[in-house]
Amino acid sequence: MRRIVLAVVLAMTLTLAVACGADPSPTERFAEALSNRDLDAAAALTDDPAAARGALTDSFDGMGGAKVEVTVANDDGTELSWKWSLPRSRSIEYSTAVSETGGTVRWSLQSVHRDLKDGGRLLYTDDKTYDVPVADRHNRPLLTWQEVTVVSLDPRSAESARSLAAKLEPVAPTITERSIRADLKAAKAPVAVVALRSADAKKVGSLARIAGVETRTEGRLLTASKSLRSPAVDGLEEKWRESIDAAAGATVLLVDGIGKPTGQVQRFVGTSPNPVETTLDVQVQQAANAAVAAEGRPAMVVAIRPSTGGILAVAQNKAADKQGPIALTGLYPPGSTFKTITTAAALRARMVEPDSTLRCPGKQRFGDRVIPNDDEFDLGTVPLHVAFARSCNTTMAALSTKLGDTALTDTARMFGLGVDYQIPGLTTITGSVPAAQSAAQKVESGIGQGQVTASPFGMALVEASLAARRTVTPTLIQGVGTGENAQPQDIPADVASALRSMMSEVVTAGTATALRDIPGLGGKTGTAEFGDDSGSHGWFAGISGDLAFATLVVGGGSSSPALKVTGEFLRAVDGT
Repeated sequence: MRRIVLAVVLAMTLTLAVACGADPSPTERFAEALSNRDLDAAAALTDDPAAARGALTDSFDGMGGAKVEVTVANDDGTELSWKWSLPRSRSIEYSTAVSETGGTVRWSLQSVHRDLKDGGRLLYTDDKTYDVPVADRHNRPLLTWQEVTVVSLDPRSAESARSLAAKLEPVAPTITERSIRADLKAAKAPVAVVALRSADAKKVGSLARIAGVETRTEGRLLTASKSLRSPAVDGLEEKWRESIDAAAGATVLLVDGIGKPTGQVQRFVGTSPNPVETTLDVQVQQAANAAVAAEGRPAMVVAIRPSTGGILAVAQNKAADKQGPIALTGLYPPGSTFKTITTAAALRARMVEPDSTLRCPGKQRFGDRVIPNDDEFDLGTVPLHVAFARSCNTTMAALSTKLGDTALTDTARMFGLGVDYQIPGLTTITGSVPAAQSAAQKVESGIGQGQVTASPFGMALVEASLAARRTVTPTLIQGVGTGENAQPQDIPADVASALRSMMSEVVTAGTATALRDIPGLGGKTGTAEFGDDSGSHGWFAGISGDLAFATLVVGGGSSSPALKVTGEFLRAVDGT
């Protein structure tokens, strides 16, 4: 009896060992291949590899990048358990029937989902709400989702370029026969020529009679109006899409061969997207756009709200657009606008006071460098505030020689110039004020020349910091912080008050009297030489109410064009 029991035990042990070491079944290998998204291997395990490969590819492609885990759900291998892991921590689970035949898995589309019909597939779709605008600081629409008509031309119909340009001319005058032909030159497929807003598409009318022209409609995030344009909005779509994506719902559908829904696997309800609220101001932006548009040379205006650091407007005309977002990142010698920093450094060092009398000769030699005033005007000996208002180069150069090697660098950073800011949604460069390596460099730097550079954004930040009496941290999206590589500093109250008074005198009795009709305005003009000294840029930077700004006209020759642009801008916004 004992031998019989032992024999039975040994037989059972041998049976279990064989079972544990048995090869996986075709169904188990099929499930594993699906989990690994190895569709060729999965299809090869079926009795109809060609049909299985096509159908599996259709459904897996329809599910996008969703991960899937497929397992055999029961002991007899007749049921598969599916779990799809979807974006935003969502998932769907279901089971399907499966069977084997002749050592293979019997292929059936219903093994992917029980309700799929012949030729059908799974399809994952995001359910997004696009009609949420990007808003300005007053909750006015800045960017909105709009339907556009994309007009394309087949390169084989290049002779249609003239006809197409003529039809587009009323709404897109910059698109010419030459520009279209240039785009087509190396193309092998239809080239998108323009995307027309709805109103412009209606004005253009039908293009069907022009050979080679194709049109399609699609949605795009655009400025609320055609005239509302700014390089400051270029990075906002990414933030808007992040909000749209985070709030999106989703649906997993069953569709037929042409994509028509035949059923629904599961729907996930989304939420309302959080609005993207910016610091920009539509009225201020439009005023700045209109002001720079009238100037033929590259012209820019940047406006910042000192009380909050919010960027109100960044405008540049089409001549400037050809060079990129130069209002934000272009570096230029700031010329006499930098005298605000030179004067602040001298006041901080207690070298002078506003009423200190200083010489302002027509020209003066400093080592091997002769510094002249504009047209070599000579004021004799005058108070500092007069020398500032009249923009005496010789006075400022003399002051700079008495400053420490890092005085201008340190003072500039106190005003935000030379600080690196990481503003979500925006790329900016403020400028550079290197420490002086020689007496000649001090002289050049003191009048905003030599190695000193600034962007219009950087000079607007200088004025905003002066108005706030503290280094202003610029922002673009409300509630989203800005990174910076320097700690904000307080600007001494007596220094700030003295500079504000001098800047008012610039407008009332100095180099900016063309703007003295604008109440409360203070600023500093600047003419900055560049290249071989044969040309100069025109600047004006200042403060009007709770608005700090910088205006630059590249190659303006003097500050007059910048004053003209600034006047048109400020009179339109009423000192906002």
